[in-house]
Amino acid sequence: MARLWLVLVLLGGVALGAPPFLYLPLDDRPPNWAPCTWGLVLCPPKAVYRGAEGADLGALRGWLLATPGAALVASLDALAYGGLLASRHLDLPAEDALARLGPLLAWKVRHGGEVLLFGVVPRFDATQRERNLRVLQVLAPWSRLRGLYLEAVWDDALRGSPAPREAQALPYPSRPGADEAGQVLLLRALSPGLRVAVVHEEAALAERTTPYEALPLEETVRRLLRSAGAEEVALENIPDLVLYVYGGKSPRGATQDLLRLMAQYPVALADLSRVNRGDAGLMGYLQALGLYGRLAAYAAWGTPANNLGSALAQGGLFLRDREGRLQRLAEAYFAYWWGEVGRPWVRGRFPEPLGEEALGVASLWPYVAWEGYRVDLKALAFPWHRSFEAEARLSLVPLPSPVHLVE
Repeated sequence: MARLWLVLVLLGGVALGAPPFLYLPLDDRPPNWAPCTWGLVLCPPKAVYRGAEGADLGALRGWLLATPGAALVASLDALAYGGLLASRHLDLPAEDALARLGPLLAWKVRHGGEVLLFGVVPRFDATQRERNLRVLQVLAPWSRLRGLYLEAVWDDALRGSPAPREAQALPYPSRPGADEAGQVLLLRALSPGLRVAVVHEEAALAERTTPYEALPLEETVRRLLRSAGAEEVALENIPDLVLYVYGGKSPRGATQDLLRLMAQYPVALADLSRVNRGDAGLMGYLQALGLYGRLAAYAAWGTPANNLGSALAQGGLFLRDREGRLQRLAEAYFAYWWGEVGRPWVRGRFPEPLGEEALGVASLWPYVAWEGYRVDLKALAFPWHRSFEAEARLSLVPLPSPVHLVE
């Protein structure tokens, strides 16, 4: 057992001599699985997660109960149903789903670590909405246990969706989002108390009700900061991080804002201009002026809440880790490129489920470089055999130092 534990620690990238932080993601799609590759947490073996089929629940429970740690960030939907997709349609009584969550309390009793949990109030088309909501309601007493944090996030709340109302009726914190929730709770676990100043591209943006959230943006941000265990402060109070919220009004104006802010503070940029895609005009300015590689974080891959949460979490987690920050920026740029170039190219040529021929899209990867590194796309995969998400293996290659001729 000791040898197995050593192997697990080394594979997880967690430093020896300190209990690891455990992370049990919602599923193995890139936004959820990505933290398992960051060297900060210990995750279940990836083989336990089986794409759209859902997780092997027996193996997941076995890994959890056998693995001690200082804290655990876990998805309720992964352990109860096998993941987000399965949670929407799996025919399972609420009582059985609750029984599957018992190992979470058993882990806390056995290992004593802090537990941070999130459950999803599903979107309108889920056939098991009532069952899932019932489970979250029954779990309310857990939120009063010492050393346990519980929150609900609502997924893709289109106009008229009951999910925001249902989530906000629960007697514990709730907010929009889903796929970024694990990252945000990891920030809460690993770096609580982050001091964050929020700057909107324009004042009116704070009052805008964004697609999929059903809340004014300033309320979404407020709840996000609470989830992250962060403190909102004014710029003049010297924040640890500035979260810049871009709504798409003026790429040029936003770039001017960023130039001013980045001269004084680390800035995480959340691009909310379009759902699942970034603003090409803004990215053009960032690249041309050499600003992209200086950002603390960038996110444009998902819904507004997804992007806000990813930018905040990655900006906070890698605030003092230059190499880690540049790796996260490379991943975020790939996600931007996939939305702008990769996904449209694949969708225009190949039916789903995708086959090997769709991997030819990798040949379109551009030359990108910042902060002394070139970003190479080493490998590409479609973990769910569809074009919505792609998994990239990226490498930061040091650029040659400039040669200075001496007369």
